[in-house]
Amino acid sequence: MQQQNRQCILLLNLVLLLHQFFQTKAHVPAIIVFGDSSVDTGNNNYIHTIAKSNFEPYGRDFYGGQPTGRFCNGRLATDFISEAFKLPPVVPAFLDDQYTIEHFSLGVCFASAATGFDNATANILSVIPLSQQLEYYKQYQEMLRSFQGEAKASETIREALYIISLGTNDFIENYYAVIGSSRSKQFTTDEYVDFIVGIAENFVRDIYRLGARKIEVAGISPFGCLPQERVTNQDKIGECKEDYNIVAQNFNMKLSIMVDKLNKELFGVKVVFAGLYDLFLDVVRNPKAYGFENSLMGCCGTGLFEEGILCNHKTLTCPDASKYVFWDAVHPTERMYQIIADYTVRTALSVFL
Repeated sequence: MQQQNRQCILLLNLVLLLHQFFQTKAHVPAIIVFGDSSVDTGNNNYIHTIAKSNFEPYGRDFYGGQPTGRFCNGRLATDFISEAFKLPPVVPAFLDDQYTIEHFSLGVCFASAATGFDNATANILSVIPLSQQLEYYKQYQEMLRSFQGEAKASETIREALYIISLGTNDFIENYYAVIGSSRSKQFTTDEYVDFIVGIAENFVRDIYRLGARKIEVAGISPFGCLPQERVTNQDKIGECKEDYNIVAQNFNMKLSIMVDKLNKELFGVKVVFAGLYDLFLDVVRNPKAYGFENSLMGCCGTGLFEEGILCNHKTLTCPDASKYVFWDAVHPTERMYQIIADYTVRTALSVFL
């Protein structure tokens, strides 16, 4: 772990030097990330939770072949997005004290695996709630102003690309998974969707008030087609849970409406909705069209239930993860994240440039 971190830091230091010598008129000076395991680059390594992935075989295809806390065999979509904007090829985790504000000035991740929009979701596995991620962001702004000066920091904050990626855990770990969940007693499914979309709107308004102007809000995937959900489908074992997918579509629709509303109400902001649902579903249904061989199970173990601590150094893995859509029973492979990143960058460029 220490060796891998040193390699990452050396790589980032090289990028910092190159960035100083080859200043480009980039429209995006930094990538700032909030969310869950889809974008967590290692913050959960530094908190007391079982929701970790800083052990083998996670990270086997990352630089140095070492685990970083990413729930993947390699890099995440946000890492590829950062690289696409001529920024460092990895986005460092804010809680990793081996990185400094010099690194964070080009990109920083506040995300925490197993969290959700709903703070009650974060409480299930004692991870970082979205409200605390916002507090970390405020600390970051203070650090940035001390490092860059008021004028430069204000420019970085204004021109940075903010990525918000979470929501799935609110359903699969909270609303549907917790026996006797207070949320399932308190809300119908539609009401709960409205509840978390409301939280998402408030969060975007919060970072807007703090200076964010380029914001990308990711929709959720058809989570009824995750390998872990397929294997527990009591109606049709191995098939997608279509009722879950309908919920995901409903959530995405309302999230998209919320984005349109904010673009009309907030002066000077550009909020874009990255609707990944159709792309993800097409890959799952037509894997060969995207160069994959398997979209039904993950590369780790049986690929049906292993994730996190159940996908460990004793677990057998497939020889070539690039042939799989999923790395474990929940999370995509690096190659799938590359496809997601390409789509996300195209979406961002169509709005922000």
